[in-house]
Amino acid sequence: MCMGGPARASAADRLGAFLRDARLMPIRGTTRLAGVIGWPVKHSRSPLLHNHWCAHYAIDGAYVPLAVRPDDLGTALKGLCAAGFAGVNLTIPHKEAALSLMDRMDRSAERAGAVNTVVFAADGETVGLCSDGTGFVANLDAHGVSPKGRVLVLGAGGAARAVVAALLDRGCEVTITNRTAARAIELREALDAHDTLPWDAWPEALGDFDLLVNTTSLGMDGHGNAVFDLGQASSGLSVADIVYVPRQTPLLAAAEARGLRGVNGLGMLAHQAVIGFEAWFGVRPDVDAATMALLDADL
Repeated sequence: MCMGGPARASAADRLGAFLRDARLMPIRGTTRLAGVIGWPVKHSRSPLLHNHWCAHYAIDGAYVPLAVRPDDLGTALKGLCAAGFAGVNLTIPHKEAALSLMDRMDRSAERAGAVNTVVFAADGETVGLCSDGTGFVANLDAHGVSPKGRVLVLGAGGAARAVVAALLDRGCEVTITNRTAARAIELREALDAHDTLPWDAWPEALGDFDLLVNTTSLGMDGHGNAVFDLGQASSGLSVADIVYVPRQTPLLAAAEARGLRGVNGLGMLAHQAVIGFEAWFGVRPDVDAATMALLDADL
């Protein structure tokens, strides 16, 4: 059944208008180029987002999807740098593999153990950054959820590492839980987080936390049914899910049923893109209502 209503129609209209305008954007010899590398990459919404910003700020720039096999990543990065690209984003499965290919990395990439943003410097060096964690925290801030106090993070994969690092940088006391306990312990030790919890124990411990963060694929479309028990949560608990398809995940639905504040992952997608766009095109874009409506209409 189609979702109707003025807000939905307005978002779809914005998407259609942008796509019509984007077809008219000329590519010249002066056009500054960036892109996203993945395998596959056709699912990425980054081209929609970055090209929207290029059009909005009247920047002579373009952002393209680049399908690159894992074994070809090093060759692709060298070729794009030599061809004059300003830089690229990296998505699955390249984020961790890129670590050994960078000439330099900032603290965000070192802490996250992954690279999602590459800047090709004027001297030809590749500079690796990771904006996933800062994007997550910026999305919380945008929703009026200040990350502080005691935080429980579900998951111990690559996304969890970036999120935990960013939360620790904000002074949070972070506890990690994961189905495979050894991975939670490994992540706690790597980043000097506060503690770990057994996976089956976290629902009963919720009353001790100020923020609950899901970094797993639980609740994502196509990953089976997930049930979250938030019965022990305090009334002041905030809940964040990095998943954004569906918009209201089972975790966020459970939070709403308890009257808790919830934040989905769509804003993280937009906020993590800000750092790369500014580095490549020289303008720090706003993640405004029009930007979010554009992404929402494309889901």
